[in-house]
Amino acid sequence: MVNNARIYLIVIFLLTLVSLSSGCIKNFEKESNIIITDTELSADKVTSSFVDINVTTYILHTSGVQKNDTSLQLKVFDSNTDFLKSRKVIEVGPIKEGETSSVSQSIRLPREGTYRVEFVLSDGNKTKSTAEIYLSGLERLKTDVQEIGIGIDSIDFLVRKVVGNNVVIESDVYLTNSGSNVSQDYKMLVKAREMDARLIADKVWTTTGLIGPEETVVRSVNLTVPDNYNYVVEVLVWKDNVLVKRGEDYVQLNPQKVIDKNKTVESKDIVTSDFVVEETPTEAPSGETPYEEPEMGTPGFGSGLAIISLIAAFIIFRRRCV
Repeated sequence: MVNNARIYLIVIFLLTLVSLSSGCIKNFEKESNIIITDTELSADKVTSSFVDINVTTYILHTSGVQKNDTSLQLKVFDSNTDFLKSRKVIEVGPIKEGETSSVSQSIRLPREGTYRVEFVLSDGNKTKSTAEIYLSGLERLKTDVQEIGIGIDSIDFLVRKVVGNNVVIESDVYLTNSGSNVSQDYKMLVKAREMDARLIADKVWTTTGLIGPEETVVRSVNLTVPDNYNYVVEVLVWKDNVLVKRGEDYVQLNPQKVIDKNKTVESKDIVTSDFVVEETPTEAPSGETPYEEPEMGTPGFGSGLAIISLIAAFIIFRRRCV
């Protein structure tokens, strides 16, 4: 009986220690107190249709023990409809007690409209602090010079005419307006540059025209170039006197291939006249510039580059003979 009583007392003593210890730990690890003290917004990128906004939130840890899963949730609502436009959650790293840390996020919003931005700071599964701000007047922000809302999707080529050593190539440039408004009418330069010598064979100025929102159009120009050369066709879009968009594609009227065994280059004979496209009476799609018969003349370069090529070939031949 004595032994049982001692065991009973020991168990009660141990349980009391555990209870006291748990209470001490619980009191020591009291909940954190973290709050949102300030927010800053700045425009990183302004286009004709949207704005990229950098949002910086300042968080102060006043007291308590911060958990490992502290997070900041950012929600954007349309002020008129109260519909949720965007939602992002970012983890917040450890913040020393008494110190302030900053967290940055990026949101993209249409330029037209007013918005309510809500911030929710949580530690574990408990909300610790909230804040909100209102955004309006984004349409009054000045658009970045390089952003015009127009993209160059692709370029197609048609052989329209072959006269002697000259070839008329129609270049169809596909332009898409990704903005929410009708685009401006920008200047556009299309030019053909010989790949090796980098000489300009021909260039034509035109315009993009007015392009509706989310619309793709085709603008066509005719380039007259010497046959049997390879070209880079460049498309340059200008806003006033600033180059704002560039694109390019390739036309190879004298393609070459490498023979693996001897590593020699062999030219493939292309008969350009076989690719002449006859004009059809079908109407062009909306936005496509119709083809006009060009006047044949002496384009870009011709005899000059041919003489240079002959001299280079003669030098290579003499070296091999030696």
